[in-house]
Amino acid sequence: MLRSSCVLPTKADESMPSLFRFGPYIIFFWTGENGEPVHVHVAVKRPTVEATKIWLTRSGGCKLAHNKGDIPARDLRDIMQFVSSNHALICKRWKETTGGLSFYC
Repeated sequence: MLRSSCVLPTKADESMPSLFRFGPYIIFFWTGENGEPVHVHVAVKRPTVEATKIWLTRSGGCKLAHNKGDIPARDLRDIMQFVSSNHALICKRWKETTGGLSFYC
């Protein structure tokens, strides 16, 4: 199982605020996606354009949008469980960051 820790965003991270470190992965928002529903991106070590994208659902779970980061299936399963477990915190941070909250499904 991968280990996680919270990462607080810094001034330099404003366009891609980091939420968590999870093993070698970073879970973050990309603020330049104008009006998209709540979701996170996941990449190795640092935020990148070619990151995996995970939608958060209204029911408290999550759904894979795409795996552009080529995260191995086992790690991806653990990450998605972690995202679901932190659904409320992620939604809170999303609302603080974007000013609104909507869901993909």
